[in-house]
Amino acid sequence: MVRVAVATLWRSPDEVRAVDAPALGAPAEVGAWIAGLDAGQQVDSCVLSQLLLGERVLVTEVRPDGWAHVVALEQPSARLDPRGYPGWLSAAQLAPSTAARGTPVVVDARVTALRTGPGGCVVLPGVVLGTRLAAAGAAVDGWRPVHAPGYADPLWLPATHLATAPTAPPDVAQVAALAARLVDVGYLWGGLSAYGIDCSGLVHLAWRRLGVRLPRDAADQAVATRPVALGAERPGDLYTFARPNERIHHIGIVTAAPRRHDERRMLHACFRHRRVVEERLPEERTATLVGAHRI
Repeated sequence: MVRVAVATLWRSPDEVRAVDAPALGAPAEVGAWIAGLDAGQQVDSCVLSQLLLGERVLVTEVRPDGWAHVVALEQPSARLDPRGYPGWLSAAQLAPSTAARGTPVVVDARVTALRTGPGGCVVLPGVVLGTRLAAAGAAVDGWRPVHAPGYADPLWLPATHLATAPTAPPDVAQVAALAARLVDVGYLWGGLSAYGIDCSGLVHLAWRRLGVRLPRDAADQAVATRPVALGAERPGDLYTFARPNERIHHIGIVTAAPRRHDERRMLHACFRHRRVVEERLPEERTATLVGAHRI
């Protein structure tokens, strides 16, 4: 299980750069890492995805230099591995898997921290929206204890930063409201957190927070959802984009029913803007629109 707030999944240990050092520790300093990347490094494809605290992985190889090849079991990727998303993690960011215990809860703050006790010292900083944990008891003075991988004793965070893990499918209003909270999060290729995120990461994380597990990549997300005729889409659906004779390369969340003259709006992690934006589709984006999908 992942024992840091956000663990980065790499294409290869050999592609990790000197600037990436803050992302490799335990705890991982993901905010500092992203702040230290230049514009080109933020979109370097050496990063495949990210995993959140408590995610389960299947370890398939451990190298003597401290790298582990894993399959991220909670990030479906039929094209790459039917078991989940494969890649490399720093082994220091993993802890032995434990049996589930306690009421499932999910982090509902964009970023929070786990502490030794109510108002105590920070033990695990940078825990992000969508992280699933298990409650370790009732709230005390506005603080809630939770179990965290790699820690024998419960850790604490503000009770208002948690929500009960959803058990029913979300409605479109919940999807729209959740996604809107991520507007202005910076663009990071492979990103899957409130520190930095890419287009398919935004879709995956929004629905993960609401209890729906979607594939990690845009093309797989399109396959896993139901096509809707363009013109019949509604808020909460997905728009997909591809160039002629190529795979889907971009995805976004529909935020309004289409209007006259084919005017469409979506919320997406945009490479051009280098952040999450809600906008009317510009002409160059409309030119590559290939479909709408419903979850």
